[in-house]
Amino acid sequence: MTTAQQNPTSPARAGRPRRISIVDDDSSIREALKSLMRSVQFDVEAFASAEEFLASQRLDDTACLILDVTLPGMSGFELQNQLNLEQRGIPIVFITAHADEASRKRALNGGAVDFLSKPVRREKLFRAIESAINHRQEHRS
Repeated sequence: MTTAQQNPTSPARAGRPRRISIVDDDSSIREALKSLMRSVQFDVEAFASAEEFLASQRLDDTACLILDVTLPGMSGFELQNQLNLEQRGIPIVFITAHADEASRKRALNGGAVDFLSKPVRREKLFRAIESAINHRQEHRS
């Protein structure tokens, strides 16, 4: 059985959007997440800042945004607010090394699908991505 067949979050499942975008200023985290996403056949693009993501061509084809809270320049929360103002409808999974209840509430109240603490367990991340993709599909139908 292939990795795609074993993993329910795999984009190999029919009709699923495939693009995962990652915004994290830590290059080792970006590279590890890119490698993990590619291992289950997601198309993935990673960005070092919120501004870099906003300037990219990936706003319309991102099925899920994995977003750090603490970034240089525009924070993850500020990016979330900007995407909400633009009504982009990109589901966000926050990941952070600075998890606290106030930040978690802020993220979820702003529409995030999940708020995970670093280091992120692979299974939790995959479940959050699956939720995000399902959320996006439901709101596009």
